[in-house]
Amino acid sequence: MKNVRLAKSAGFCFGVKRAVNMVYEEIDKSAENAENTPIYTYGPIIHNDEVVKDFASKGVTLVKELSELANLPKGKIIVRSHGISRAEYEEMEQYGFTVVDATCPFVRKIHKIVDEHSKQGEYIIIIGNPAHPEVCGIRGWVNGNDVSIIESKEEAEKFSLSVDKKVCIVSQTTFNYNKFQDLVEIVSKKGYNISVLNTICNATEERQTEARQIAKEVEAMIVIGDKHSSNTQKLFEICNTECEKTYYIQTSKDMDYQLLKSINNVGITAGASTPNNIIEEVSKNVRNEL
Repeated sequence: MKNVRLAKSAGFCFGVKRAVNMVYEEIDKSAENAENTPIYTYGPIIHNDEVVKDFASKGVTLVKELSELANLPKGKIIVRSHGISRAEYEEMEQYGFTVVDATCPFVRKIHKIVDEHSKQGEYIIIIGNPAHPEVCGIRGWVNGNDVSIIESKEEAEKFSLSVDKKVCIVSQTTFNYNKFQDLVEIVSKKGYNISVLNTICNATEERQTEARQIAKEVEAMIVIGDKHSSNTQKLFEICNTECEKTYYIQTSKDMDYQLLKSINNVGITAGASTPNNIIEEVSKNVRNEL
């Protein structure tokens, strides 16, 4: 039997667990009251296909574009854990839907920060992936157009302001902590009056630190999570730097366990949107040397 080190931080974080539970609570309410009130989620509630499929099997409809609401029966629409813009909240209500907000409280905190600081005339820098729904949502709480999204060193080096403004820097909650520090340092050297608010979730920092440590000490590392999950992608990058044999899988069926045949020490971690049953199945299969 192999020596398997499973990260204590692997699996659902607080915000994801809260969002998933909120969807199941709405499903139960509808069933108990025989309301048959339609339940929708705006985008996938979390970045995990298995969870989204389970919601669909229980009658939850995924809405990709808010314009779809014009042709759908009125009901409850649940805001994903990544959060949305102010304009999107308003549009949902204009369509006459009841909004259930499953935004992670740590993300909502960033919305309030950029709202308040931009109202005070500050320039906002969001450190993160511009295509990620969380970052798009944060961008939607900035008042005006004084905002930049920075993801790389090249973008940080090119950043400049034509006017003398105070700068407020925030981060996507799942961004790589060390990379965040590097980008902040580059911008700070430009001489602007900067306030830096490290809005990376503590659970993300702990997960990344633990994954890095385990990856250093094992012969092979398995990272479990959806391919669209930003925090899982960051975990893979971190582990792959420390351990040459790092495998990124979504479910157990994606793993070729024969690759571990001659390996005795295997580490396992998982992104914040990965259900426990998937983690347990992978751990069991590694131990059984499938």
